[in-house]
Amino acid sequence: MQITTKDFGNDYSLITITNDNGFELSLTDLGARIVSLKVPVSTGKREIVLGFDSASEYLQKDSFIGASIGRVAGRIKDGKFNIDDQSYQVQINEGTNTLHGGTPGFDTKKWAYKIVEGQNESSVIFHLDSPEGEHGFPGNMSIDVTYTFNNDNIWHLETTAKTDKDTLYNPTNHVYFNVMGDVTETIDDNSLQVDSDYFAPLQPNSIPTGEKMAVDGTPYDFRQAKTLREVFSSDFAQKNQVNGIDHPFFLNNPMVGKESAKLVSADKEVSVSVSTDATSLVMFTANFGDDTPIMHGKKLANHAAITFETQAAPGSERFPEFGDIVLRAGDTYKTVTEFKLN
Repeated sequence: MQITTKDFGNDYSLITITNDNGFELSLTDLGARIVSLKVPVSTGKREIVLGFDSASEYLQKDSFIGASIGRVAGRIKDGKFNIDDQSYQVQINEGTNTLHGGTPGFDTKKWAYKIVEGQNESSVIFHLDSPEGEHGFPGNMSIDVTYTFNNDNIWHLETTAKTDKDTLYNPTNHVYFNVMGDVTETIDDNSLQVDSDYFAPLQPNSIPTGEKMAVDGTPYDFRQAKTLREVFSSDFAQKNQVNGIDHPFFLNNPMVGKESAKLVSADKEVSVSVSTDATSLVMFTANFGDDTPIMHGKKLANHAAITFETQAAPGSERFPEFGDIVLRAGDTYKTVTEFKLN
């Protein structure tokens, strides 16, 4: 395996791990993010995730793409939550709600990092300290995000955290997959399978209603593989509300090493299998409309990618049946997601 480091602009670094099969994973300390994931195909190497060519582009165009998100991924209604008998009000940064933990979020922070090289796998460990009261959240937090890439073509993503005061913590990675490798092309003809019987419907402001809706009989039923075109061409009310998918899907049997989702490119040359110990998968089909950035010199198409944001479902702070996102003082948080590339 090989690891190289180079300047990414604005005093940030770009670290690339290349495994023995020619797969390349590139990361940066800006937001502890994935910048690039290249896989060998019949025509050479294909870029299968969205990303920009410099740190400044992320800061100017979209800092969430590929980033580590926190403290709480997704939206907190009115920025309010309770832990035991204590009420908290955190920063409002999207309409009347809190998005992705407030601004500036983990996605725009400079993370410390160290590289661990090995023969069959190598890792980059990113570290961030989030102080007591940041955006209104209680507790001093210490967070590590570890990216490991191995010769089995698995990207292993592990997040651990500790706090000195009871707090909310529900992180994710905001990776966008474009498995055909063309940002001007939609994901309509990519095939998706997800092991989920229920999803969380949303209000018009994208806040979950608190219901768990059965996927059976809806375009959001991915229990058997089907193309995303079937969703986009449907007249399903939840699809129309967000112009695609932007919903949490509750996983039936979340477990590292057990496939919960699989995305296959239209030409069948690339597949990504997702396994995780997180209880839900937030899928977002890049429903940007015409308001898309220039990426690698080309204008990003609407519906050009899909996210697999592994986490507890947004709304867990209000709906206990969605999950428990309270991290207690002295406890260690840990979550693992693996992306297997073929």
